[in-house]
Amino acid sequence: MHLSQPYLLFLGDAPDHLAAKTARGIHHWRPDICVGQLRLPGCETTLGLPDMTVEEAAAHGAATLVVGVANRGGVIGETWRSVFREALENGLDIAAGLHQRLNDIPELVELAQDYGRALHDVRHPTEAFPVAHGVPRPGKRVLAVGTDCSVGKMYAMLAMERTMKARGLKVDFRATGQTGILIAGGGVSVDAVVADFISGATEVLCPGNDHDHYDLVEGQGSLFHASYAGVSLGLLHGAQPQYLVLCHEPGRAHMRGLPGFPLPDLEDCVDLNLRCARLVSPDARFIGACFNTSALDDDAARRVMHDAGERLGMPVVDPVRGGVEPLVDRLLADG
Repeated sequence: MHLSQPYLLFLGDAPDHLAAKTARGIHHWRPDICVGQLRLPGCETTLGLPDMTVEEAAAHGAATLVVGVANRGGVIGETWRSVFREALENGLDIAAGLHQRLNDIPELVELAQDYGRALHDVRHPTEAFPVAHGVPRPGKRVLAVGTDCSVGKMYAMLAMERTMKARGLKVDFRATGQTGILIAGGGVSVDAVVADFISGATEVLCPGNDHDHYDLVEGQGSLFHASYAGVSLGLLHGAQPQYLVLCHEPGRAHMRGLPGFPLPDLEDCVDLNLRCARLVSPDARFIGACFNTSALDDDAARRVMHDAGERLGMPVVDPVRGGVEPLVDRLLADG
């Protein structure tokens, strides 16, 4: 899936900042591809971008209207549809990661065909992927893995990409979830791929490359999560990573959505991910950990990261509080 850029970010009638978190993620990581925002009456948030109509955005070169807001149930309301129709009529593609598919709305499909535009349902891959082969391939790959869901795996890889590009390295962020795809402009939402083909889809996403090229692969779920471990394992084998980054949120009471399931010990998480990764990448190793310490004050965050680093024998950072330079240093020293 490849999205045309730049974007007009659609905030719709978002009632608060959280409802527009997808748009916020895109704007944070790719401000250079965001020409403006489109808000409807009742919208209670802003990205600080210029407010534009579809026609104004098209005049400024926008290529895709990106739905950066989610409502209850992930449905496309009638007030949104009129904007979507206008976007197609003005030569823009539309991309959305909602549960309701753009391609299931006949009027939008018909308009897209009439105007030669594309409707991208980024949550729902349409490609036919092969079964993974597990054969070693050139290039270097880093995969974020986690103790749980939603602990900062995408953020960690994007932070590393930004730092590595600033150093002039050859590097690409490889998106495996809907928000990551919208940020990167392409990728595969692996949690929507049929189970037998998750690893194969990941091999397609990050194929063999130059010996000095790095693919930073967005992780999903956790090998310890009873609901999503299957996706995590398929992604781990398909990515065939030589390097791993452990992502964790200290103080989380239990696995997300699973009361009664505690988070694993960090050492157990490191051990299991290495054992599974080495099926296809015998020399896989961790270069460090990224902690989300947003719930801690500065002193507590420093203490938690220092203690974890001592236990694990690797650098532990918070990408927001201090950046990821130590992880990049370790990666380059090892590679």
